[in-house]
Amino acid sequence: MNEFSIWSLLVDISIISGLLLIGTILRAKVKWIQALFLPASIIAGFIGLALGPSGVNILPFSNQFSAYPGLLIAVIFGTIPIGSAKINIRAILSRVRNMWSYSMLLTLLMWGGGAFFGLAVINQVFTDLPSGFGLILGAGFVGGHGTAAAIGDAFNQYGWEDAMTLGMTSATVGILIAVLGGLVLVKRGTEKGHTHFISSFKSLPDEVRSGLIPSNARINMGKETVSPSSIDPLVLHLSIAAFVVGVAYWVTENLGALLPGISVPLLSIAFVVGLAFQFILRIIKADKYVDGRVMERIGGSATDYLVAIGIASINITVVMDYAVPLTVLFVFGAIWAFLIFKVLGPNIFQTFWFEKSLFGWGWSTGTVAMGLSLLRIVDPELKSKTMDDYALAYIGMVPVEILIITFGPILVTAGHPWILPIILLIGAAVIIAAYKYFGLWGLSKKEPNKKIS
Repeated sequence: MNEFSIWSLLVDISIISGLLLIGTILRAKVKWIQALFLPASIIAGFIGLALGPSGVNILPFSNQFSAYPGLLIAVIFGTIPIGSAKINIRAILSRVRNMWSYSMLLTLLMWGGGAFFGLAVINQVFTDLPSGFGLILGAGFVGGHGTAAAIGDAFNQYGWEDAMTLGMTSATVGILIAVLGGLVLVKRGTEKGHTHFISSFKSLPDEVRSGLIPSNARINMGKETVSPSSIDPLVLHLSIAAFVVGVAYWVTENLGALLPGISVPLLSIAFVVGLAFQFILRIIKADKYVDGRVMERIGGSATDYLVAIGIASINITVVMDYAVPLTVLFVFGAIWAFLIFKVLGPNIFQTFWFEKSLFGWGWSTGTVAMGLSLLRIVDPELKSKTMDDYALAYIGMVPVEILIITFGPILVTAGHPWILPIILLIGAAVIIAAYKYFGLWGLSKKEPNKKIS
């Protein structure tokens, strides 16, 4: 399709939705796909890549297909604050200190390490590469397809059009590393007795393999907070998401006019607008009519579409042009992530270090969903409270992540690519030094390793 229209949008959504349905069926029925724990969105993306413009080119995607991730990531970040419960800051600090510290170290080291390695090694060998090449590792691995879309869109504003495809490739390769590497870590962890809740793969629930939840284990997606006679509850929540993203886009456009030459990512503004919207809801006491789980499902839906579209829109020609430096970057990223898992995990966490570190491995190389999938293998009933701690710790992570995504491309294009990795690596060093100074380093080694039923 050459001319984009509302019908082009319909065709794009229809095709990718059909591929998501196929991906769901394949995950539910094909044993070897179940063994890889690949989400339906990943499967759909690979099918779209094979049958789309970069493959045999039989799927009629529009010429705007690759632009969708930039919008979908704004939906994801814009919905994060809306409907969230009030948090006791002191409770967060006392309960999830270790998870926050580990998550922060993963973020700082993956982003900072990738950027530093890119500048110090890769850019010295491949001198024609952009100085922001190393940021592709953090964007794809610890960030995932959403962050890769944001970084790609930001660099695109400054003239590096290949960044979007490279970011999506990084995120896709990262997921494969998360899955394959994670399964190896689980196997070795069970053999060495590091796991607390299982001793082999045989105890894994069927729903984790197939993705289909039996009727006796299902939970509600959310609650109806308004009467359908007034407005459908789902429409209410979709309207909020669309309104927040629309206002964020308007703000972004005006900032671009006021600050020419500086591109502020739409996702950053969407998150701020979402915070402001949630603040207003609480002031007028209307927050009780917004269900947090429904907003999470809207963000989750946007994530699935983003992943599928992001993979399907990868330009293979561009990837081949960067094949050698990309391979070097990904090999470094896999080794770096393993060292973080092996060295920091047992020294930061005081209890259940393997379960929590395995979750960290999954989302630092792939996505949070992959981290959860790996966690469910070794902790099927989530007794380690890893996800509870992460949900609270993530509140303190979002501002840092947004600052990296916002100012990383700006610093690079302004001619100061070294500033970001140096700051991030120093930040990581400070956290490690604080743990050692206060005697918190390595306490998990004193934990009795007993299986918990």
